Amino acid sequence: MLNIYNTLSKTKEAFKPLDGNKVRMYVCGMTVYDYCHLGHGRSMVAFDLVTRWLRKSGYELTYVRNITDIDDKIINRANENGESFEALTARMIDAMHEDERRLSILPPDLEPRATDHIPGMHAMIQTLIDKGYAYAPGNGDVYYRVGKFVGYGKLSRKKIEDLRIGARIEVDEAKQDPLDFVLWKGVKPGEPSWESPWGPGRPGWHIECSVMSTCCLGESFDIHGGGSDLEFPHHENEIAQSEAATGKQYANAWMHCGMIRINGEKMSKSLNNFFTIRDVLEKYHPEVVRYLLVASHYRSAINYSEDSLRDAKGALERFYHALRGLPRVAAVGGEEFVERFSVAMNDDFGTPEACAVLFDLVREINRLRDTDVQAAAGLAARLRELGEVLGVLQLEADDFLRAGAEGKVDAAEVEALIQARLQARADKNWAESDRIRDQITAMGVVLEDGKGGTTWRLAD
Repeated sequence: MLNIYNTLSKTKEAFKPLDGNKVRMYVCGMTVYDYCHLGHGRSMVAFDLVTRWLRKSGYELTYVRNITDIDDKIINRANENGESFEALTARMIDAMHEDERRLSILPPDLEPRATDHIPGMHAMIQTLIDKGYAYAPGNGDVYYRVGKFVGYGKLSRKKIEDLRIGARIEVDEAKQDPLDFVLWKGVKPGEPSWESPWGPGRPGWHIECSVMSTCCLGESFDIHGGGSDLEFPHHENEIAQSEAATGKQYANAWMHCGMIRINGEKMSKSLNNFFTIRDVLEKYHPEVVRYLLVASHYRSAINYSEDSLRDAKGALERFYHALRGLPRVAAVGGEEFVERFSVAMNDDFGTPEACAVLFDLVREINRLRDTDVQAAAGLAARLRELGEVLGVLQLEADDFLRAGAEGKVDAAEVEALIQARLQARADKNWAESDRIRDQITAMGVVLEDGKGGTTWRLAD
């Protein structure tokens, strides 16, 4: 039985889809004004992991992750660049998809863009006006009336009276209450706009997700996800809009992944303390970055550091060393490891415990490889099978262990030296064998002698 921590109830709950075996999940995606940073990668990988486990568990999942392709940041960046917002967002979407592919992130089933759902936003806003939850003060803006929604704050546990302390209305706003938020923004000079019943303008951020999610998944669905920084106000406002408009519970379960931290602070573009995914991938293998992001529980914060990336690299090297030299066969044996892995993943996607199972499986593979190659190979296949859930261990072992060798060493030269060393050993010419080994070591290459022969990899 899968149990998921529901941010709405603040407890783990047995997962029961609304419609039989079918699961509908919506995750807040990127605002595409710049390259994705590692914090975005954390969210994408976390819900890719959820996607993989739900499907591995036999659920029929529809996974929707939106793209915000119009907002203040996009408009400002496009103006800075002297390009249209459409050109900017097209480039950034292509870059985002490239980053995803490199991190082995499966594409969502649907990837709606905000600008394709403007009519739906008009319809929901009008419904909210008709029900008294929204108002148009006549200046082209439309606001949501927070005080009218009885359940406001139920996700974040914030109280309206506390939020009002210190809140104020800006000079150019026509709000009735400082807590009211914008659903539709009247047009300003030089900004892109769409016609609406309230005059030309563009949508507010919160209404975009309410409309895209309900359009793609219906008025109620199973899981809504995103980063923990979205819990308030974005997700709180989504609930208020959607439930006021439909009269139904919006999402059954809310999942929030932890942040990437640099020196104790959230990685973010606003703090200018971020590393883009492509920055990190210039220095580290994509699978190392992926493993760093899945080895910690999705709800916990990850402290980004060179040490943590080196630890991730070391873990993967240990896994791939266990796979190295074993024939590719069907997964056989290891059912107890599968059971323990499943128990861990069914407990709110407990990847730290799942990774511990993989290390135990590696120990068993290494124990068997010199005495029973077929049994070791069957367990190696099992290791790859479980690794696939985490999005790792799908490469050939040598491809991972020698990654980055191109341009640093001549693989053919290394292989020739290994053969020369083997011949020297066969001739019992130990001095020559040691000399060749020293020559190879000086090239930045580590030799590993085993029962199956001599293999090599780059030194750390």
